[in-house]
Amino acid sequence: MYAPPVPAASDPLLPAYVRAAGGVALRFGRVGARTLRLDLSESGGYRARFPTTFDATSEAVLINTGGGMAGGDAMSVTVDLGFGSEAIVTTQAAEKIYRSQGGDTRIETHLTVAAGASLCWVPQESILFSGARLNRRLAVDLAADARLVACESVFFGRSAMGESVQRGALRDRWRIRREGRLVFAEDVRLEGAIADTLGRSAIGAGARAAATILVAGGDLADRLEQVRALAEEAQAGAVELGAGLVCDLLVVRLLSPDAQALRRVLVTLLGHLTGRALPRTWST
Repeated sequence: MYAPPVPAASDPLLPAYVRAAGGVALRFGRVGARTLRLDLSESGGYRARFPTTFDATSEAVLINTGGGMAGGDAMSVTVDLGFGSEAIVTTQAAEKIYRSQGGDTRIETHLTVAAGASLCWVPQESILFSGARLNRRLAVDLAADARLVACESVFFGRSAMGESVQRGALRDRWRIRREGRLVFAEDVRLEGAIADTLGRSAIGAGARAAATILVAGGDLADRLEQVRALAEEAQAGAVELGAGLVCDLLVVRLLSPDAQALRRVLVTLLGHLTGRALPRTWST
């Protein structure tokens, strides 16, 4: 099947002023025995809602009222946890990244976790349509004893509808700092014939979905054993899973030709690693 070339980001068909831009900035703090939202800033079509919780943790759900993002759209998310606070931040739904007419879709996330604080950053997956150009960046600043569970996942097309990403671009950058010192840096770049690239045995072996989980703080050796105990079952279900300790961080990788199988394993893993059920938006 013929796939028309994707225009270069430097030569978009649509000018920047017709594209969507905005984001959400959140600040949480400990007030007595509970974590409360202290500040909220919303711009563009992006919103945050705060379901009621029955423990000390505050929960935030990020919403894109536009229902997806296209080339040239930009979103920024900032989450700042004060001393001793606990929060879990997710999204209302998977983020759809539609075909680009030239420009990149940009998603930038900056997480700051203060001393004694704990953050679970667990957005639902980004779904790339053929021709999408996603440039995604995650930056995290951790205090010495801050705790973090962060997860990002990407689905290459909607497998239930027989879709694949024949052409497009993905750039995914992670930068994690502990007390200002860089402890984890990673860049992933896929460009051009993505489906063909992922079909190569040394890269994806036919993968249609991928995810990374990063855990900082707590008993990482114990958590690593939990992950390894689940790995055999996951791999029997067509999900390739690997885990290890890197610079006092637990890093978990998941890869699968079956996006929904990967999602099911991801839900189980995140439940173990966070010690709590995922927000209800993951099951609605």
